[in-house]
Amino acid sequence: MGWLMEALLVASVLLSLGFAVIESAPESALVTELSGFNGSLPSKHYAGYVAIDKEGRKNLWYYFVESERNVSGDPVVLWLNGGPGCSSMDGFIYEHGPFNFEKTKTKAARLHLNRYSWSKVSNIIYLDSPVGVGYSYSKDKSDYTANDTQTAYDSHAFLIEWLKMFPEFQSNPFYISGESYAGVYVPTLASEVVKGHLYNYRFYKNVTMPVINFKGYLVGNGVTDPVFDGNALVPFAHGMGLISNELYEETKAVCKGDYHKKPDRSIECAELLRKVSADVSLLNIYNILEPCFHETSVSAFDMGSLPPSFLELGKTERPLPVRKRMFGRAWPLGTVVRPGILPSWPQILAGSSLSCMDDRVATTWLNDPAVRKAVHAKEESEIGRWELCTKKVAYTHDAGSMIEFHRNLTLSGYRALIFSGDHDMCVPYTGSEAWTKSMGYKVVDEWRPWMSNNQVAGFTQGYANNLTFLTIKGSGHTVPEYKPHEALDSIPVF
Repeated sequence: MGWLMEALLVASVLLSLGFAVIESAPESALVTELSGFNGSLPSKHYAGYVAIDKEGRKNLWYYFVESERNVSGDPVVLWLNGGPGCSSMDGFIYEHGPFNFEKTKTKAARLHLNRYSWSKVSNIIYLDSPVGVGYSYSKDKSDYTANDTQTAYDSHAFLIEWLKMFPEFQSNPFYISGESYAGVYVPTLASEVVKGHLYNYRFYKNVTMPVINFKGYLVGNGVTDPVFDGNALVPFAHGMGLISNELYEETKAVCKGDYHKKPDRSIECAELLRKVSADVSLLNIYNILEPCFHETSVSAFDMGSLPPSFLELGKTERPLPVRKRMFGRAWPLGTVVRPGILPSWPQILAGSSLSCMDDRVATTWLNDPAVRKAVHAKEESEIGRWELCTKKVAYTHDAGSMIEFHRNLTLSGYRALIFSGDHDMCVPYTGSEAWTKSMGYKVVDEWRPWMSNNQVAGFTQGYANNLTFLTIKGSGHTVPEYKPHEALDSIPVF
């Protein structure tokens, strides 16, 4: 689509929304109490729906936590979980939300304040996107057919409408963040925000429109490009000592350093890659350091059609362990994001479940009628049960590689932090390190350790044009879940 056509399309969307601004945050959206939490909220919480079309058909649900430090000065951060099709309340409950959730014998969750919540240093919005994910819904089921382009448009429309509800945050620095498939959500949405500014300034200077004070974005273990993502596993497995040096050297020579799936790949290369996969298949692909959880029985689903690693996903050891394994927010071993329809794991499983996956805390808590009422979500009878990752959305990847999105954004002056848990085998750091280097920017901060709690927390390299690559040592796919302290400390690094 040409630049002018894009301008006209986005401008028409913006105009259809209207731009009247109310004077303060809506009291009707306040969250005053939550089931399982008996204390006082450390800051104001808001939740509810934002209609993103003129007819009020498409409704995106959000949970907003004001900063516990400096509401007016701290940045506003939008958080997006991946999938595609997974609720961002995943991040709220299991990663960097204001609470830690403890299981109890009664199955009701008990909530404790999270000392490493990102609300310690930012105002943070958790958005259920695209329409049909989490509590978000549409009155027209055809809206549950989604793609990258439409999701970016809809999320941008949400931000405009949200700032009409919360105009006091228009001057705060604004960042977009997310992980896994949000490696697509984040740069595509960021590009829509930038285009929205450009179109408004050029064509509609007299229209009163909320201003998004966009400064940059953060992507954690994010899918980016099929070639770089597809070539990441073999060097990662070798560097981590998971395959022999002999197998690595032979695979490198035969495949000529090109490991992503190609139609013309030789039979010998394919066989060597099969050996690599077999060597690592029993590891926890989301964190190779985590132990694996075994049960005596599995579901009726044909497990032979899934990667062996999905039979062996690990449980985590934390002060309040609430799940044995995260579900649905990344890809099976060796799979990369390609153009076309992307089935979610609930769609693949067709109602069956994997024995090692346990998200009962989130599912039970967010389907509690008292919780739904408290967070101003529609009742289950109206929009269905909350699911961590929905099977109702038919999603197509249509945006292609993210590298040009990153290039355009960083060359336009926006800051980008690309961070990786360095023990994630699903979206290995080797791919993220390689594509950031491939941008060709001058190194302005040579590879060095960065510190948290007086210890080396990982390594970072800074490039010209505001691009930073950063690893979190010992962390898996979902950095704030595995390394909450280090994840919080990495924000000032940005």
